[in-house]
Amino acid sequence: MEIRKDITARFGIIYFLAALIGIIIVAKIFMIQNMDTNKWKSIAKNLKNNTAEIPAKRGNICADDGSILATSVPKYALRLDLAAPMVKRVYQEKADAFALEVAEFFGISKSQFKRNMDRAFKKGSRWFLIYPHEVNYNQLQRFKRLSMMERSSFGSGLIVVTDNERVMPHSDLASRTIGTLNKGAFGGIHGNVGYSGIEGLMEGYLSGENGKAVKRNYSGRWINVPIVEPKDGSDVITTLNVNLQDFASNALHRQMKTSQAEWGTAIVMEVKTGEVKAIANLGRRKDGEYAEIYNYALGNEGCSEPGSTFKLMSLMVAMEHGFVDTSDVFDTGNGAWNYHGQTIYDSDYHHGGHGKLTMKRIFELSSNVGVAKIITKYYEGREEEYIDRIYNFGLNKPLGLGFAGEGVPYIKYPTDKVWWGPSLAWISYGYEIKLTPLQTATFYNAVANNGKMVKPKFVKEVRRNGLLEKEFKTEVINPAICSKETLVKAQELLSGVCSAGTGRSLNNPYFPIAGKTGTAQVAYNDQGYTKDGRKNYQASFAGYFPADDPQYTCVVVIVGPKGLYYGGSVAGPVFKEIVGKVYASFMEPRKNEEEQLAKLPDVKSGFKDEIALAVDELDLDVDAGDVDSDLIRVKPDQEKFSVEKLAVGEGLVPDVRGMGGSDALYLLESSGLKVKMKGIGKVKKQSLKAGHKIRAGQTIYIDLG
Repeated sequence: MEIRKDITARFGIIYFLAALIGIIIVAKIFMIQNMDTNKWKSIAKNLKNNTAEIPAKRGNICADDGSILATSVPKYALRLDLAAPMVKRVYQEKADAFALEVAEFFGISKSQFKRNMDRAFKKGSRWFLIYPHEVNYNQLQRFKRLSMMERSSFGSGLIVVTDNERVMPHSDLASRTIGTLNKGAFGGIHGNVGYSGIEGLMEGYLSGENGKAVKRNYSGRWINVPIVEPKDGSDVITTLNVNLQDFASNALHRQMKTSQAEWGTAIVMEVKTGEVKAIANLGRRKDGEYAEIYNYALGNEGCSEPGSTFKLMSLMVAMEHGFVDTSDVFDTGNGAWNYHGQTIYDSDYHHGGHGKLTMKRIFELSSNVGVAKIITKYYEGREEEYIDRIYNFGLNKPLGLGFAGEGVPYIKYPTDKVWWGPSLAWISYGYEIKLTPLQTATFYNAVANNGKMVKPKFVKEVRRNGLLEKEFKTEVINPAICSKETLVKAQELLSGVCSAGTGRSLNNPYFPIAGKTGTAQVAYNDQGYTKDGRKNYQASFAGYFPADDPQYTCVVVIVGPKGLYYGGSVAGPVFKEIVGKVYASFMEPRKNEEEQLAKLPDVKSGFKDEIALAVDELDLDVDAGDVDSDLIRVKPDQEKFSVEKLAVGEGLVPDVRGMGGSDALYLLESSGLKVKMKGIGKVKKQSLKAGHKIRAGQTIYIDLG
């Protein structure tokens, strides 16, 4: 019984003590929350103000050879602890002199700076911003050497906050693809955050992890004492090649200036891997100059009606279903055809049309009527089969590149409310649909790649401290977009365009190219196809080279050119320039190039005495002594030259083909003709036939090339 009472007494004591401790804790909490609020708020605020983030260095974005495209350089924000003991001690005496030095150093108003600083001093600010802009390292060192920045003066309260500014050593080159940072993202609490382009796509690798530091005042100077070291970002190695990017940008810029277009893009992609080696985007700024203001190659603003480059997809559908072959003949008539109340025109219908053509020739001449007749003949009443096959190519879906603002394609379906009478015909040659230039490039690249469609690739690998962290493999979207039979015919169609069709001006003597010109009338920001009586056109060229061993795919799109607007004459020259420079810089010379170099050089027709001087200087075996004429024509004939008289009859149109521009101009004007010249080099064409009688005041047009 005594033991039981003893145990009960002990438990009672324990319960009492536990209850007492609980009451004390609750009371203490109450006191903290209600009686010492200001004290603890002050402690929390002080702790917060004395804790700083140490920003991690953002990783570099590099070209395919490791050269830097975007990097971070340190910038510094200057702040002042106006509650530091030494600052408080000297403030009344030296504040005016300090304000004068700061004002002179930064070129700001002394009185305004002094007023701002006085207000902050009265509030006991420990985080006063000396200058609203960040300074570089050299400016920081010069600022520290000001007389008022000694430790015995305002220098004791100086707080330097380090930040990193993103810079691109190659200026505007591929800047929209490299991307931008959004410093104010998420309310500004996350610092510099990748927003667009590769900066946004690879944010998780580039950003790194910020560290933590505590601000401490040692010997009158504030410093950050690290408590968690930052982890710097990784370097991203892109597929972009600086030289190739420079080629594409310069070629595009020249044509944009010439045509005074609204915007343009040029894309160069490696056929086998899908690596994007160059992607130039130029738009007109308010000042009339051109710059990389938007990524038209893959963004929504560049998503537009492709025009004639889409004819390849249409005819591949018909060939894949077994309806047509390249030798089948269709009647294009006079180049104008009415379908469901809408007239479809060929670009040269005013010349009377082409009549009956094979499907191959329809493609080479880019006949809208021909393609529309083919597709409507076999798919009217079965429109779903045609559109379903287009969808099977993957053209109705975004490429899924991960970039912010990637364009969404639009290809209407027969059951959609917006489908109407002529839709089938219009879609067949690239209207009433929308694709980005990069989607067009991806499809043409698949044709060049023997049917294998690969996703465009912008990043090759990620490296940390030089060591491989992650490698990005080529991603196959579709291993075979069509049958081998259709693919071979499609490749033949594209080669034919450049050898005998609308793209023949793009040929070169060294290797064959394959591609398709495109011309489309596009709307002014969805406000109609005409503005102030003016039509808006899109010129494009999509192709690959060499045609017999494809290495690169290239697509050029230029919107809103003034004057000439056909794909072959506006986008074509950009393609040709890029191809030539890529071949010279990145591809092995071919055997036929050596044969070309071994051929005899061309000698322009002209005056015998001048030609004699030129060929003697070049040590060429040309003997014109037996030719009784002041004007001669020199022709290379296998391993030697032949010379003949260049006949000129009085009062008759002379034959100036093969002559240089200055000689031709002199001869024609001497004959009483007015001359209009176009181009440079030798005369290729003349508008008046040689030997015809000259009429007074008659004008002759000559083309040089």
